[in-house]
Amino acid sequence: MSNPLRLNLFTPVHDDRPVFVAGNFNDWHPADERFRLRQTGPGEYEFEFPTDILLPDILDYKYTKGGWDHVELSSTAETPPNRTISAEPHREPDIVPHWRWFGQPFNPDFLPKLVAEEFHIPQLHTDRHVNVLLPYDYDASPEKRYPVLYMNDGQNLIGEGSGYGSWHVEEKMAILASRRRHDIIIVTINHGEAERIREFTVDKTRMAGRGRGREYLKFICDTLKPALDANLRTLSDAENTGIGGSSMGGLISVYAGLMHPNVFGRLMVFSPSLWISPKIYFDAIKFKAPVPMRVFAYGGAAESKYMVPNLERFKESLVRQEYGGNPIDVYLSVYPEGTHEERHWSREFPRAVEWLFYGEHV
Repeated sequence: MSNPLRLNLFTPVHDDRPVFVAGNFNDWHPADERFRLRQTGPGEYEFEFPTDILLPDILDYKYTKGGWDHVELSSTAETPPNRTISAEPHREPDIVPHWRWFGQPFNPDFLPKLVAEEFHIPQLHTDRHVNVLLPYDYDASPEKRYPVLYMNDGQNLIGEGSGYGSWHVEEKMAILASRRRHDIIIVTINHGEAERIREFTVDKTRMAGRGRGREYLKFICDTLKPALDANLRTLSDAENTGIGGSSMGGLISVYAGLMHPNVFGRLMVFSPSLWISPKIYFDAIKFKAPVPMRVFAYGGAAESKYMVPNLERFKESLVRQEYGGNPIDVYLSVYPEGTHEERHWSREFPRAVEWLFYGEHV
């Protein structure tokens, strides 16, 4: 008689590697042919435990694709804890969002193509370094067009970053590529160093005097975006154009959506410095969205006692927009241990991309 303890696995990563289950029932052998799953469809696998194997009362296990250098990972390429289930007869559904690739957290062939540019900013009378990250297979589909995500504080987004660390956006896009969620052009814009606070505020502040955020946003809308739309295969409408950043970069991203909603319909707002511009809540209440808008807002509860309450107030302000606007879908993500650091924003980045541009549940 068949043992009805079964595993049903789904993974969005499709490749030729077979899938195995390893655990305390087979000495954690990562490629035991007796515990190889049977593929039943695209990304779908199942396994029925053999009746001739004595199982422990509690099973600890992980999935592999043939070795510990091909073991399952979380959606952000981190090592998840062991899975634990009872050996009682039942069907156990599991999801593996990502896998290690020959010991690496991503397939290096999926890294985006980086194009570095220097742009003149006539609105601010200065020049600025801009990086464009194209999908790794951009040249393979000459007719395909892509949404675009503009990101502030470019110095801390690619490679090792400078000063405070990095989001490692290029690596996160390679991770997303493994589950076909990479069809986005990323544009990173370096901040203005000593002028950063002024460029990321729109009102006069005690910290930096008159804000120059309006001019900075006009640079993106009137100079940078038209140039990239003319030279790259972009989807240029607001529903396919996003802007994002953290801290002060998150604040100016909010204002980008409020002041230029016909340009930016996707906002990635991480740990925004809302306290600098208290008026922003009233601006949000009065705001009318000319197109359906999506806002992914993130904050760490360990950043300060005000971060999460301020984000909740911001979300409530948008929800209370005046009658007549298009719907604004706001997702608020809170990480209890999150601090004001690049490593936490890096972890959240893939989830935000999938939710903003692919409508994924998070």
